[in-house]
Amino acid sequence: MASADLDLCYMTATEAISKFKAKELSPVELMAAVIARCEEVNPKVNALTYTFFDRALDQAKKAEARYMKTDGRARALEGIPTAIKDFHSVKGEITTLGSKIYADTRSDNTAPTIERLFRAGAIMHCRTTTPEFAHSGTTQSPLWGITRNPWNLDYSSGGSSGGAGAAVAAGMTTVADGTDGGGSIRIPASACGIFGYKPPFGRNPLDREHPYESILHYGPMARSVADGALMQNVMSGPHEVDICSLRTRLRLPQTFEGIEGWKVALSTNLGFNEIDPEVEANTRRAVTVFESLGCSVEEVDLAWNYGVTDAWLTHWEGLFWAVAGELYPRWKYEMDPFVVSILESGSGHDAARMYNVNAVRGEMYKTLAPVLSNFDILITPTLCLPAVKADHDDADPDFTINGKKVPAYLGWIQTYPFNLMSQCPVASVPSGLSKSGVPTGLQIVAKTYDDMSVFRAACAFEAASPWRGNRPGI
Repeated sequence: MASADLDLCYMTATEAISKFKAKELSPVELMAAVIARCEEVNPKVNALTYTFFDRALDQAKKAEARYMKTDGRARALEGIPTAIKDFHSVKGEITTLGSKIYADTRSDNTAPTIERLFRAGAIMHCRTTTPEFAHSGTTQSPLWGITRNPWNLDYSSGGSSGGAGAAVAAGMTTVADGTDGGGSIRIPASACGIFGYKPPFGRNPLDREHPYESILHYGPMARSVADGALMQNVMSGPHEVDICSLRTRLRLPQTFEGIEGWKVALSTNLGFNEIDPEVEANTRRAVTVFESLGCSVEEVDLAWNYGVTDAWLTHWEGLFWAVAGELYPRWKYEMDPFVVSILESGSGHDAARMYNVNAVRGEMYKTLAPVLSNFDILITPTLCLPAVKADHDDADPDFTINGKKVPAYLGWIQTYPFNLMSQCPVASVPSGLSKSGVPTGLQIVAKTYDDMSVFRAACAFEAASPWRGNRPGI
């Protein structure tokens, strides 16, 4: 692909829209470049399930016509190539959830946040891979196989929105959407070197399939903080299908004030995790960036422990059994074996154990709340490792970090505790590269429902530690 075309593929949505409005670029040109990139790169990374290239080009022509008008009617995401996760319902389209069970199932509705992206002019040119039922921090499924990291094909792109992360990082889309129930936006954002945002519970409406599900969040994945804000403004707000969606709508600006004078809390391991030296070194370098911005940074002890892991697992397993338990007798021999183990564990949880998860959440917040009260933000590595291998086994009993055995399923990620703390907004921003070529990420956490502080800090960090010059060599 010519360098000029590749530059189009790595353009941000914000830049593209500006060029569309100035009539310096056509949505058709952008879409054609992105499609060509998909055809070139996807055989290597396996990030896409279904594609809609001809239809997307037709929609891009209509977007071009809108920009040619002089009445200013172009919508917020008019003409922007957008990848939609193959876990999210799109009416009339096959939505597989990465499972053989749903290989031919067409959705009868469109998830609210996806509906809003489409109404804002976003063009779906592809669906992105997910592990079966979005169960894992890596993306591999019986239906679609292994999705690889475009920075190093030996490694995972993360999960469960791993196809989305790989697609954005590899220039196969301008933006993508994701869901985050235990880190499924932030894990691939970190491993793929992009921006990912888990909004606070209720900020963005849930789908119809998971009512009241407090650990699950729909959110944006993009190459810049500004693009994340642009998407978030479209996706957020109350919706008639979600009783938990907040009535008050927050509008994020495209530019943010600085953070000079802010107090920043640092926790490298949340109190109990093993952290890879390269991840810690890049996190410490991020600290110097915040200090250069005029912030004071202080290390804190959250005093969390593996009881947090047990609480999240209990909730997760119970959720799986509730939504998929009826499928178990017929399909257990054709599912991912680890999904089967999740279902089997969930089948044994009684109401008392499930409700005790809330007690653990309360204990966690007793130590988190003072930190968030005394500091403007908390920063912590997104992952304990840059990434795991592409064929990572979630059940590996011998998985280690720093020579110490840790749980293969959750022991390498630091995202899921903030799904239990679901009212806290959390972003992942790139913090550097590892020797393997795989990026590392930094989580930015703020007070409950304080989205603005997360975006303000992320924007300041992005400006002081530019990342977009880095591209995978794929």
